[in-house]
Amino acid sequence: MAKKQTAGRDALGDFAPKFSELNDDVLFGEVWSRESKLSARDRSMITCASLMSQGLFPQLEAHMKMAKANGVTKDEIVEIITHLAFYAGWPKAWSAFDIAKKIFH
Repeated sequence: MAKKQTAGRDALGDFAPKFSELNDDVLFGEVWSRESKLSARDRSMITCASLMSQGLFPQLEAHMKMAKANGVTKDEIVEIITHLAFYAGWPKAWSAFDIAKKIFH
């Protein structure tokens, strides 16, 4: 990822500075930047699948936007959600589709 992540500092910098630092510098700065190991597109698909499976929909919405920016297509996100419906639960798939429709429509 070429763009430096600042969401942690923007949202929690004064309140939880260490967490903000870990979020922006370690998770997004170090882990997400290891594109020789796994592309940002693939990381986005994995992250969206994990968040949907856990029912973490506010975070899923932010990561679906990132996934789209990282090249994940509407057809791919639809297939991911459809596949996970059988493993994570039908209601979670419905909720994920509501988010995906807003972002990928």
